[in-house]
Formats: sequence, structure tokens, C-alpha cells
Amino acid sequence: MASKRQIKKAIRNACGDIAGECIFAESAFGENKIEEWDSIIIDTALLQEEAVNRVNNRFDKKVKDFANRKEYNKARRAFFKQCEKELSEYFRAEVNNIAKRMNELMPSNK
Repeated sequence: MASKRQIKKAIRNACGDIAGECIFAESAFGENKIEEWDSIIIDTALLQEEAVNRVNNRFDKKVKDFANRKEYNKARRAFFKQCEKELSEYFRAEVNNIAKRMNELMPSNK
């Protein structure tokens, strides 16, 4: 499991790369579709903000709520593993949606 800091960096890097690709594609292919490309960039920024906010989860139980430290650690690991899985699924789905929108705006070579 990666640290919260590493996950936030990865999210920021991925969203920055997506926005950069949108800016490049807009300048190269977006003659009359500037609003759509800008909309994708804004959605990418919102995705970044939401994903980074979802990283900041806290395990709200304390050691004294469990019989021993081992059970606490086990429950804490399971909680963070589930949070990481949910974040990964959410982020992947949103990135796929953004990529689909980007592909629709690209010119076809027919």
C-alpha cells in the first residue's frame, strides 16, 4: 500500500498529463471545439480535487475499541485497503470517461 503522499502525487501527475494532452490536442486539432476541450480540462481539475480529497480518510476507531493491538492493526489495514480500492475504481472510471470524451473530439482518418 502506497503512502497518502505518493497517492496524491500520482493523482496530480496523472491529471496534469491529461490536461497537458488536452491543451496539445486543442491547439493541434481543436479549431472549432475549444469549449469542449476546455470542459474536459475543467473536469480533469475537478477529478483531481475530488480524488485527492478521497485520499484523506481517517480510521475513526481507537486501539481501546479492540481486544488487542493486533486486531486493531488488522481492522485498520482492511479499512485503508478498501478505501484504496474504492479510490482506484473511481479514478479509473473517471479517467476512462475523460479519455472517451477526448477520443470523440479527435478528428477521424476516414
